[in-house]
Amino acid sequence: MLSGMNASKRPLITEEQQELINGVFFRLLLPREREQFDRLLVEQHDLKSTQLVGEQIRYVAEYQGQWVAIMSWSAAAYKLKWREEWIGWNAKQKKRRLPLVVNNSRFLILEGFHVPNLASRVMKLCLERLSGDWHKIYGHEVLIAESFVDPEKHLGTSYKVSGWTLLGKTQGYRRDRRDFYDQHKRPKQLWVQELRPGARTILRGRNLPSALQALEQGLPPECDQSPQELARMGKFFAGLTEWRKGDWDFPLGGLVALSVCALLCKVCLGQRDLAAFAANLTDAQRERLGFPRDWKRRGRHFRAPGETTFFRLLSHLKPPELESALLRWQDHVLGKRDPQGDEVALDGKELLNSQGLKLASAYSVTDGRWLGSEPIAQGSNEIPAVQQLLGRLPIEGSLVTADALNTQSETARIIVEDRGADYLLPVKGNQKGVRNNVRQLYKGLSRAFSPSRPNEHRPNL
Repeated sequence: MLSGMNASKRPLITEEQQELINGVFFRLLLPREREQFDRLLVEQHDLKSTQLVGEQIRYVAEYQGQWVAIMSWSAAAYKLKWREEWIGWNAKQKKRRLPLVVNNSRFLILEGFHVPNLASRVMKLCLERLSGDWHKIYGHEVLIAESFVDPEKHLGTSYKVSGWTLLGKTQGYRRDRRDFYDQHKRPKQLWVQELRPGARTILRGRNLPSALQALEQGLPPECDQSPQELARMGKFFAGLTEWRKGDWDFPLGGLVALSVCALLCKVCLGQRDLAAFAANLTDAQRERLGFPRDWKRRGRHFRAPGETTFFRLLSHLKPPELESALLRWQDHVLGKRDPQGDEVALDGKELLNSQGLKLASAYSVTDGRWLGSEPIAQGSNEIPAVQQLLGRLPIEGSLVTADALNTQSETARIIVEDRGADYLLPVKGNQKGVRNNVRQLYKGLSRAFSPSRPNEHRPNL
């Protein structure tokens, strides 16, 4: 830091230079000035390049109408070991929150204005407004700034005196436009700076603050299952009937396993959303699902199934087979269910975005696990579907509950006589016949039902 330097070694600043430092004005580049900005970079910057990636902002520092410095910011580098350790976030957080990190891609003090302390002054003015400008243009703040310095050409003094932290050196690779890395054998210094207090804590936190959550809302859900878990899931669905003829690229077990994971992540709008979910998988996840290599890309990459593949999958799967496979996988995850003493709830619902498809489903009240489903026929109600579902459920020793629509003699008979379970079915006031039967039972007019205390006060049925 300058404060630690010997006074005799401090750079001497003339009165004219001090006026320049005090009077420098920092602003956003105007669209009509872009050509001049790019020309100066090509002529005077070491990289001789104007190409930036992702979201980007350009600035100009001027004094008395003259440009004295130019600066640009762009998307952060995708993979930096030192940065990931410094922030402390995991791979999933980094993938979704990397837009909150920005890279100081170009910083140039123009010829004729290499004045001591000017660079640090310009940097200070920029950092004071960078996050606000980013929010106005792209709708979200930025929390971390990073930059690379070539130690063979620069000392990084302006970053040091501006409060940046030197993390270390890169490994000497650069990202190629064809999506792989080239080794250029010139490691750079990696400097970082928090743009607000606690920025790293926010980036590695479980949830982003409400002001930043909009950044993640438009992103497809992440698949939380590890590659190993996906491989095990695929085996449970590998035995489903294969309808495809000849060669095929994506194994059926892997496609179903992926679809189940998508459903768990609330992706349930059809083949387009399934394809987007698949495209967001890592290459390691795709590999363990058995998806084919992508030979068009250099490196170890694997293809993701598209909308057409998922459309055919959803059109040809056999529901009974799929239900059996799902239940086997569920038992593997949760352990075998003991029906004795369990409570089973039955209910009919219309599926969201299904164009009127309705299902009758059964769930264990004890642990919330799904026990099976039966489609409700078009133009019918859930009563026949519930009775069909009850005929195959493992409910011996359980207590079955349902809504009043299912308070039917045949339904009760199936539960008790066929499946060896008990029932607790409600009666509504508009079910006059059932209500009268229950009233007669309650009054002791039939031996089928006997209250424990005949003279006790009874509710008005």
